[in-house]
Amino acid sequence: MPDRVLLVDDDLNLLSGLSRHLRRDFEIVTAPGGKQALVAVEDAMLTNQPFAVVLCDMRMPVMDGIETLRAIRNLAPETVRMMLTGNADQQTAIDAINEGSIFRFFNKPCPSELLSDGLKAGCEQYRLVTAERDLLEKTLAGSIKVLVDVVSFNDPVAYAQATRLRELVRRMLQALEMPMRWQLDIAAMLLFIGQVAIPPEVIAKLRDGKPLTEPEKQVVARAPEAGRSLIANIPRLSQVAEIVYLQDKGFDGSGYPTSGPTGKDIPFDARLLKILKDLVEMARGKSLTRDIFGALERKAAQYDPEILRKVRLHLEEVVPDVPPEEIEISVSALKPGLMVTSDILLENGHLILAAGTRLSEVQVERLRSLRQIFPFVDRIKVRV
Repeated sequence: MPDRVLLVDDDLNLLSGLSRHLRRDFEIVTAPGGKQALVAVEDAMLTNQPFAVVLCDMRMPVMDGIETLRAIRNLAPETVRMMLTGNADQQTAIDAINEGSIFRFFNKPCPSELLSDGLKAGCEQYRLVTAERDLLEKTLAGSIKVLVDVVSFNDPVAYAQATRLRELVRRMLQALEMPMRWQLDIAAMLLFIGQVAIPPEVIAKLRDGKPLTEPEKQVVARAPEAGRSLIANIPRLSQVAEIVYLQDKGFDGSGYPTSGPTGKDIPFDARLLKILKDLVEMARGKSLTRDIFGALERKAAQYDPEILRKVRLHLEEVVPDVPPEEIEISVSALKPGLMVTSDILLENGHLILAAGTRLSEVQVERLRSLRQIFPFVDRIKVRV
């Protein structure tokens, strides 16, 4: 299929002429102004048919070319932007480059052959950018999968908490009518990755409520820093690494790191995850009831008050008179997607997966392999 190109100009005769010349090489869509162009770009993104190139006139009523290209850059940053103008003063060119991040600048009148060559170069640039993105995303997905599996194998309880945390993040974004934030979604899954630096004996003491020595407290407190170090070198995850690093930073300045940001200077994603993480740890797989939120609000100074209010509004649960139905099945009958509501244990008591875990294909395959070597406590509760 030919590359999609959007032509934007308030001169309808010019749009018609350009379309006739360029349709042989491109799929052409036209817009008679900036607002119409933004609608076209939004529709293209929603239907997964993005424009490779946008060619926009400079002098237009309501929205000029610079405003239009700046807005298109925010909507579709990978679309290559070009400008066509009959007023090629130096300041116009500077503003267009700085604010619209344009790839090419053409003067009117522009020979159709020169314009076609420029659009082809823009389409090639678009293919290079999207190919690099696809490669990075596949690399990224593989890296994240490895890290999440490390959490699952090293600490089944942390994995169960991360799974629930991710579900709560998605529910909150949906409730707030916010678009999915991929950095926040990944940060939720990797929030506990730093716990690989904590000795298992210390994690066991922490979860049993036993007192920690001062050196042990320091190891636990610095786990987010270890998480940031593990994540920081993965391409495009620098923002995720920072969210993980600030997961215990209180809105009032308390918590780790002691010299970090406070209040609204803490990124929104870290402020939200601080609240949701503490809820998950308090609930321990149970419902987010009024009592859980009451315990959280006794430490209200640690949380962004506006986010805390919205979280309670959308996530506080009323315990049903009739609890969700649970059944017991054999370990061999477990399938991806099931929620286990009892711990999966070896007969010697070793924890393999914690209650509250939603099973993935990797975990089911791992259970299948372990069953060939070790005896399990065979009956597992799952939620129907």
